[in-house]
Amino acid sequence: MTIEPFRTEDIAGFLKLAADEKWVVDPWEFDFLLQTFPQGCFTAHTDNGETAGFVTSLRHEQSGWIGNLIVAGEYRGRGIGEKLFTAALGALRSAGADTLWLTASKSGAPLYEKHGFTGIDKIIRWVGEGRQRHTTINLPNVRSTLSRSGSDVDCLGWGDRRDALLKATVGRGRLQQDESGFISLQPCGDSVQIGPFSAVYSTCAEHLFESAFRSVGIGTKVFVDAPASN
Repeated sequence: MTIEPFRTEDIAGFLKLAADEKWVVDPWEFDFLLQTFPQGCFTAHTDNGETAGFVTSLRHEQSGWIGNLIVAGEYRGRGIGEKLFTAALGALRSAGADTLWLTASKSGAPLYEKHGFTGIDKIIRWVGEGRQRHTTINLPNVRSTLSRSGSDVDCLGWGDRRDALLKATVGRGRLQQDESGFISLQPCGDSVQIGPFSAVYSTCAEHLFESAFRSVGIGTKVFVDAPASN
């Protein structure tokens, strides 16, 4: 078993594994990750050259994020996931990240706890449908730029500046913002993903959400991943 850099030609293999697990992912994410923090993205190959798993990571200004850790079903239980995880962990530490974040499934939690991670919240996926018969926007064709105040609000909530990630995600879809927050709607296949989404006040968050949701056409699937504490 070898752990090697995740390359562009590996994206198709990852998407196949992700589809088997019913993950919602888009190819653009890997183009972004491989351009922004390639040293933290890895692929596991068996001795006969078969692809066994993947992991990606991203360094923000002071913190880091580990995601997309997946191992093919026939290779699970052999320690491959841990090897991939520790490779990403080492890359982020070498890059100076002082706080590391991730989301964990129940099956993955023991691995992360073994390496010193602790749970601080739960992420809930909310799913709905657009209800507008006449929308004012063609979501995939809109490009926007997040203001500095919007980046500051995100930093206030996240505890770190995530400017590269915000630029990439906000730039893909529709952005609404004011001095107290912002919301972005990204295309994701035939669906729409809400996020990033940050606001200082609950009234501002409600206004932004309602305004953005009015741009989603009837029958379009909409999803948002939100902390349970929200």
